[in-house]
Amino acid sequence: MPKCPKCNKEVYFAERVTSLGQDWYRPCLKCEKYEKTLTLGGHAEHEGKPYCTYPCYAAMFGPKGFGHGGAESHTFK
Repeated sequence: MPKCPKCNKEVYFAERVTSLGQDWYRPCLKCEKYEKTLTLGGHAEHEGKPYCTYPCYAAMFGPKGFGHGGAESHTFK
């Protein structure tokens, strides 16, 4: 039986949510930064850990700066 990557307990078929190639308990599938419960399709992965797509993943790992990618786009470090 598969184990939840967060709590390491066995995940029963009726309770599992499959995401990022693993089976999770629904309450365990949370954003690594804000602990927000994630919905299927509404999150992204970085180094095997789930993050909400917006704002966490976009802010932490997306393109830096502001604007819409045109001449007004700037990057700050």
